[in-house]
Amino acid sequence: MTDDTSLILSDHPGGVACITLDAAPVNALTAENLMAFATLIERLETDDTVRAVMIASSCKVFSAGLNLKQAQTFGVAEQHAIVKGLNQGFLALFKCSKPTVVAVNGAAIAGGLFYVLSSDVRVAAPAASFGLAEVRVGADFPLGPLEIARAMLSPNDLRRLMMTGQPITADEAKISGIVDKVVPAETLLQEALAEAAALGKIPPNTYASVKRQIRGSVIDRIEGGIAAGANAPEGGWFTDETVPAMRSMLGG
Repeated sequence: MTDDTSLILSDHPGGVACITLDAAPVNALTAENLMAFATLIERLETDDTVRAVMIASSCKVFSAGLNLKQAQTFGVAEQHAIVKGLNQGFLALFKCSKPTVVAVNGAAIAGGLFYVLSSDVRVAAPAASFGLAEVRVGADFPLGPLEIARAMLSPNDLRRLMMTGQPITADEAKISGIVDKVVPAETLLQEALAEAAALGKIPPNTYASVKRQIRGSVIDRIEGGIAAGANAPEGGWFTDETVPAMRSMLGG
């Protein structure tokens, strides 16, 4: 277990540590669970018994991003807290020196998609869907998620997902390279665990070095931005369009 009740940690053969997102009903992101996630990733990264990290969900929805009903009440301090959580949580996963695999069973939307984009190998069930809905709720992207999306998505996928806010299917995501495999739902966890165990057999220092070669410049930009104040944007994260757009999305 972990200190955060929304995260369940389990150990599996091959030195695979699985983090199961367990914040029913839709694994909504909060400042608290994102920072707890970052702390857990950093802890696993320093654990020599862990060869690879896997992320899964106990909910039908993999992760739907922010709880819009709560988010529309956020003041500046709460906006800063969630921006910090998004930056730190997904940076920790993106820069993790160990292999990371994600098993996507359902919708991975808005902030929830960054569990996918920040992972090394992505395995999905047919019912999974993938989207970046921020534009539809009047919000732009914090620095960390923005840089990760730029690095991990092709220009046309970046355009389509970010500017329309509409989701794509698992098969479409596989064609785009957003996921690596689409497998039957009943074998999803087994397949993802096998992928993680296989990656865990790669010489660990070499794996970490190659990963840093690929992602180092992006990591440096995010860390530099955080040092310059990106966790606390002046005036907060939201604009005068954000709350009305959130209400509209909720049918208000």
